[in-house]
Amino acid sequence: MPQRGQPVFLARRAYRRRRMMDAVRLLPVLGTVLLLLPGIWAPAESDRPDTGRGAVYLFTVWAGLAAAAFALARGLGPALDEAERAEPAAPEPEDRDAL
Repeated sequence: MPQRGQPVFLARRAYRRRRMMDAVRLLPVLGTVLLLLPGIWAPAESDRPDTGRGAVYLFTVWAGLAAAAFALARGLGPALDEAERAEPAAPEPEDRDAL
């Protein structure tokens, strides 16, 4: 039986990084669904289209997606930099034209 305070499967940092990467992968799907949603709205009671309400909705979704992408990028930046530093750099190819 694992002792209290010790992780059972993954380190918390690695687990959170993977979940954030999953959120980044799902963000375009969420955006597509949210942007296509006004197409299935029921028409209003009046003859006039709800252009203003739809425009506000689309701008809000766009701004929310941009803010979510920014927040996820800021959260993943240090973790990805750390992972990049941990991997050995690939050797650069020799410049054969210099001969």
